[in-house]
Amino acid sequence: MASAGISKGEIRYLYRSLLRTTRQFCDYNIREYAKRRTIDAFRQNQNLTDPSAISAAYSDGKAQLDVAKRQAVVYSLYAPKIKTVMDSTISR
Repeated sequence: MASAGISKGEIRYLYRSLLRTTRQFCDYNIREYAKRRTIDAFRQNQNLTDPSAISAAYSDGKAQLDVAKRQAVVYSLYAPKIKTVMDSTISR
């Protein structure tokens, strides 16, 4: 999946950054949705060979990372103070 100036290391770093950002969401459902969406997107794009498609997917991933970081901050500002049932039974 890496080509045209984008190394596999950069793609791996983006993947890890997205997963790391998903852990910042307070709500279990949002956290799991963001994690699942990240994994699905990378699986869908793992067989790309066209350099322009790889570059477009990487740019989209960077944009999604920025959105996820902003949303994690916003959700943390308005998060309920009481943990949900899922958060109290499942350790992160």
